[in-house]
Amino acid sequence: MTAPAGLPRSARLTRAADFAALGRDASAMGGRYFVVRYKNSPSGAARLAQAVSRRVHKRAVQRNRIKRQVRTAFRIARGHLPPLDLLIIARTTAVTAGSAELAADLAALFQRLDALKLPSPPGTMLG
Repeated sequence: MTAPAGLPRSARLTRAADFAALGRDASAMGGRYFVVRYKNSPSGAARLAQAVSRRVHKRAVQRNRIKRQVRTAFRIARGHLPPLDLLIIARTTAVTAGSAELAADLAALFQRLDALKLPSPPGTMLG
């Protein structure tokens, strides 16, 4: 039996308080098609939230295509990411981009996140 292709619940941000925290006190970086807001995750693993508003495109089909691309890219990169809560926000330019361009932009953003030197959580010891 094979594992399901979806993201487990532990890899998603599901509480409104988690979204609010990413809106208030998070750092951000941008790419051509996406903006990523991030902060240290209390869960100890990378977790994803995404926002693709009607401003990006009025048709749900287009918005859902972008969301699928984000989930797939996160699923691939999740094992290499530091323990961060991520909110990926699509820009309006994402609608006109092809799947390969979206995947490349997300991969570049994830690579930049992986290279961050994040402070270690309190109470941890090195060595």
